[in-house]
Amino acid sequence: MAEMKFDQALSRLEKLVEEMEEEEVPLEESLKKYEEGVRLAALCLDRLNRAEKKIEILKKPAGAEPETEPFAGPGEGD
Repeated sequence: MAEMKFDQALSRLEKLVEEMEEEEVPLEESLKKYEEGVRLAALCLDRLNRAEKKIEILKKPAGAEPETEPFAGPGEGD
C-alpha cells in the first residue's frame, strides 16, 4: 500500500466508504474495510504533509525561513 499513489489511495478510500454506507456488510468484513480505510487515510495525510513541506521548501528564499501563506482554493480569497 505504501507504493500506492495519492489519487489511487483516495479513490479506494472513497469506494470503501460507499460500500460501507450502501451495503449491509457483515461485521468482520466491515472491520476489515475500516482498517484498510484507516491505513489509506493515514497514507493520504502523509502524502499531503509531504507535499506541503515541498511547497514550503520551494517558497523558501536562500538562507531564510520558509514563507508560508494560507492556501486559497477556487473561489476563496478573490
